[in-house]
Amino acid sequence: MTLPQEAQAALESFEHCSGWEQRARLLMQWGQRLPELSDADKTEATRVQGCESQVWLVGELKDGHWQFAASSDARLIRGLIALLLARVNGLSTEQLQQVDVPDWFNQLGLSRQLSPSRSNGLNAVLQRMRELALA
Repeated sequence: MTLPQEAQAALESFEHCSGWEQRARLLMQWGQRLPELSDADKTEATRVQGCESQVWLVGELKDGHWQFAASSDARLIRGLIALLLARVNGLSTEQLQQVDVPDWFNQLGLSRQLSPSRSNGLNAVLQRMRELALA
């Protein structure tokens, strides 16, 4: 499966990191680029269950392709979510079902930094995306 353009860009930027400190900095930068959700989008209905941090997610199907927006109160999580969105935005419902979160973060060289709770949280976000896509 070909990666969305944004995901390809993410892979290329993380490829050039020599160590964890550079990756962490880049991760924070991705989080800062994440557009802030409006307060109207931060409701109990859009909050992702199963995340230790507060995470909100909204999605919209445009011409058969999904566009998601999300936000979190935790900086590191914002970065991880930004990278997840880079991987899934523009996919069809069918393609969305095939996304492998651990594999994606492994490709970025970030899998070691995913604690079990962060990993579970990201899987909860992806699960919520899939639920929205199938609704």
